[in-house]
This record gives sequence, C-alpha cells and structure tokens, in this order.
Amino acid sequence: MYRKGLSRKKIAELTRNDVATVSHYISVAKTADPALHAEHAAAAKGSAARAVPGLKRMHQVVAMVEATGRYPSRNAEDRAERELAQWLRRRRRDAEAGILNPVIREGLAALPDWQRKPREAAGQQKWQDRFRELVAYRAAGHPWPRATPTVTGKEHELGVWLRGQRYKYKHGQLQPARAQALDTALPGWITGRKAAPTLPQ
Repeated sequence: MYRKGLSRKKIAELTRNDVATVSHYISVAKTADPALHAEHAAAAKGSAARAVPGLKRMHQVVAMVEATGRYPSRNAEDRAERELAQWLRRRRRDAEAGILNPVIREGLAALPDWQRKPREAAGQQKWQDRFRELVAYRAAGHPWPRATPTVTGKEHELGVWLRGQRYKYKHGQLQPARAQALDTALPGWITGRKAAPTLPQ
C-alpha cells in the first residue's frame, strides 16, 4: 500500500492498525528496499487524487456491511445506498477484468464474498435455507415431501424444491457440492418414495 502511494494514516485505517505500527513496518521495509520511498512519492503524486474518492466509497461499503450484515442494494429507497451498490458493481467488473486498483482490492478483501454478484449470493442463501428445512423435516420423522397438487403448506414447498434438485441432478445441472451435501445429509434423496422399502431384519 505504501508503494502505491498511500499515507501511513490511510494504511492504518485500511488495516485497522495504529499509525505507529504501520510506521514501524514501513521503516523496516525501507531499510530492506531503499527505492521504496521514491516509489511511494511518485505514486502519491500520480494516483492519490484518483484513489481518494475510491477509498471513501470503499470505507462506506465496508462500514455498511459490517453494520448491517448485507451489501448495498441497487433497489434501495435510499439514494446513497443505491450509489454505493453501483460503485461496488463497477468494482466487481474491474476485478473480473483484472484492472481493479490494488488498494481498493485489498480493502474490499475484508468483506466475505464481495466479488459474488448479489443475485448469485441470494440464490445460494435460498438453497441453503431450503436444504436445512428439508433436513429438519426429515429428522422430525416425516416421509419424503410430495409436490402433488393435493399437498399444501411446508410439505408442498419442500416437495417442489426437492423435485427441482432431482431434475437438475438427472440432467447434470446440479452443482457437485450441492449433490454431495444432499447425499451426506439425506441418503436416498434421489429416489425418495420410489425407493424399495427396507425389509425388517
């Protein structure tokens, strides 16, 4: 970060350390690499003006995620949150293209899965929720849920979801990690009620 032109104060903010600690490490690094200070000065002149707005947005995104446990939404009523969502979307694109400012990348790295698109993350969360519900449903002693029109409520919801997982599995569309999770927690999930009954020993 110092080589990229950031001040000790900014580095301390990004790494959540005090300035004295940052200064100590920079001094050690400068001793090992005499050219470091010159590179810092050149980078500070050339990129500091561009980096500051990005750093401010980055801090706002990190603060929001840490405070709320969620990422900014493009559909939020609050205009400031929508702007943060757009900024983060552009940073995801920059990261995919390999052109994201290293300082911004390092700062956002403190957030889990920040590069994952919101819809993808929401889909993964929904899958995990349904998976846990089905595990609990079966653990309570219920038979495999059905998706027939005569069934309603939780059984129908889980039946429809399970039917979808079976369809994806049979057509090679189910993610291997999801198939493995189902195999481990719910043996026999592929055949369900169609499986032959186990005869008593």
